[in-house]
Amino acid sequence: MTAQIVLGGAASGPVVATPEGLSFWGGVDPANARVIDVHHPLQGASVAGSVLMMPTSRGSCTGSGVLLDLALNRRAPAALIFCEPEDVLTLGALVAARLFGCGVPVVRLSRRLFDRVAGADRVDITETTLTADGEAIALSPPAAGGLLLTDGDRAFLAGAHGLAAQRAMEILVAMAVSQGATSLCTVTRAHIDGCIYASPAHLRFAEEMVAMGARVVVPTTTNAISVDHQNWRAQGVPDDFGGPASRLADTYVAMGARPSFTCAPYLLPDPPKAGEDIGWSESNAVIYANSVLGARTVKHPDFLDLCIALTGRAPLSGVYLADNRRPRRVIRVAAPASVDDAFWPMLGWLVGEAAPDRIPIVTGCEALTASADDLKALCAAFGTTSAAPMLHVAGHTPEAALPCAEGADDVTLTLDDFRRLWAQFNAAPEEVDLIAIGSPHASAAECRMLASLLEGPRGLMTTLIVTVGRATLAELTEDGTLGRLQASGARVVPDLCWCSISEPVFPPTARVVMTNSGKYAHYGPGLTGRRMRFGSLGLCVESARTGKAPGMPPNWLARANDLSPGAADMVP
Repeated sequence: MTAQIVLGGAASGPVVATPEGLSFWGGVDPANARVIDVHHPLQGASVAGSVLMMPTSRGSCTGSGVLLDLALNRRAPAALIFCEPEDVLTLGALVAARLFGCGVPVVRLSRRLFDRVAGADRVDITETTLTADGEAIALSPPAAGGLLLTDGDRAFLAGAHGLAAQRAMEILVAMAVSQGATSLCTVTRAHIDGCIYASPAHLRFAEEMVAMGARVVVPTTTNAISVDHQNWRAQGVPDDFGGPASRLADTYVAMGARPSFTCAPYLLPDPPKAGEDIGWSESNAVIYANSVLGARTVKHPDFLDLCIALTGRAPLSGVYLADNRRPRRVIRVAAPASVDDAFWPMLGWLVGEAAPDRIPIVTGCEALTASADDLKALCAAFGTTSAAPMLHVAGHTPEAALPCAEGADDVTLTLDDFRRLWAQFNAAPEEVDLIAIGSPHASAAECRMLASLLEGPRGLMTTLIVTVGRATLAELTEDGTLGRLQASGARVVPDLCWCSISEPVFPPTARVVMTNSGKYAHYGPGLTGRRMRFGSLGLCVESARTGKAPGMPPNWLARANDLSPGAADMVP
């Protein structure tokens, strides 16, 4: 049994333990530190001042910013204890300590020791000892040594490229050591997730780095932001939110990042290529890049994304290494012979639930057709329930033929699992007030399909809003799709996405939201306080026309015996 300090410090507090990972973004309210994820067993509990224990975190890369905000406002957990590798909250704690002097100790225990300590009422932590209900456990110091740096890395550490780049390299080195990396790798591009105004801490960090002279050194794109940058005032967004949110976006642009403002950077021209080392943040983008494109990036937390952009370097760890991309769990799916587009986000959510801490290989769906948008939806939903940075889907993703890691186990998903999730996603009343499309940002192809579904004499009874990136909006404008959507009554909003939207762009009177996104069906209740419904793009359009969500699940969920040949027997 092992016990190691990852980030040092002293702390004491009551134990709040959970066997299930938690995304701090979308899962914890930074205003009061209460768990708002309605799907999590800790819902309603406060993590402030606690010794929070969970195997690892999950979900959004923005969790590091939420933790920083909690630390700056003295609402953070007293300490964090994990039993699996964890980067997002660890990075938030590291930035809080290095830049603002308000760190949160992080400890990693072996599984047996974690389970034992989780039963304690109270834990006290020093630099050398963890005491659980009077039992003292020696803590080994943070890992040191073993990290080989190049002359270029040392130049950054010596301040040759300015103070901001020096601080960035210091944070990168600290994270590399905590991950057990032996060196750093060079990345060709970066994607910034920290431009979302999830909390004032994001702006404070960015402006601190700008004041130190930060400037990106690799091509860098920016994630969806929290406002429609050009139109937020006309949309009635209050200055006390729109001002800081817009300023945060401008701060990253001032550092040399491209104002792409999309959570789907893989939709931009010139996406990453197979085998290309990149430094991306944003969970769905990371999972899509690794799984569908075959590029290589760890799920970098907010703030580390900027450190990578300022140096062009990242810890050589995780799925940057070929052996770590091998699946550790086989998910056998009893897939129907035919499905609609609601199948893929549901599959992603269920696979993430079945593999919350490891890379899976999904079998049984080889006979199904999956579009790029289907795989986008699958990856985004997978990222809400799993901490893994990628998944493999036999017949659909480029590295699905990789041999399983030694000791890989298997799980079977049946139609009953899909029915359970359908009921969970559709427990709200049938009367729908808002249709939400574009989480992640809708592609041009998805918008064209939506425009076709909306055509006809029947108008919309319910508000329908689509969120897109700027590049997609330009494409839709040029080919006439934007005009078709608007003529049908749909609103198209650029820059922000559903996971960063706020009132009044989000209609204040809406109480029940229908979406085709498994990601938004998961996060929406906690982020908005509204009830959610879920269905295919076609069902979303039908609900927009009738004002009611469908009362019955799709046909493929009702046909218990209509399975593809040999679906349950396929093994990689």
